[in-house]
Amino acid sequence: MSEHQHTALVVDDDPDIRKVIGAYLTRKGFTVTFAADGRSAITQLDEVRPSLLCIDLMLPESSGYDVCDHVRASPTLKGMPILMISARTMPEDRAYAEELGVKCYLAKPFTQAQFLAAVEETLSQDAT
Repeated sequence: MSEHQHTALVVDDDPDIRKVIGAYLTRKGFTVTFAADGRSAITQLDEVRPSLLCIDLMLPESSGYDVCDHVRASPTLKGMPILMISARTMPEDRAYAEELGVKCYLAKPFTQAQFLAAVEETLSQDAT
């Protein structure tokens, strides 16, 4: 990851997961904003335009898939790298996320090292 400032939007309905991911990203040099549901995520995306979206699949209001649809349909957001984080590990969940342009799919639970590796993978795929 380059030294310039990155911003991330972390979307998860579990406040503990948001806090942990936020801490990991802050230590990595990101400015982090948060949303607890899909509808709030869409509002934040349109206002903040982060350089990375870390999103849970199962969310209240709108699913992670719905938010990814919004990102890919938006001319100003469509290239944004997305890291999906979910307890759902079925191959079809990963395949559908890929179809929606998700760069990396990380299964919960995960370690800090796994998360940071997924962030690096997500951002490096974006650069290619």
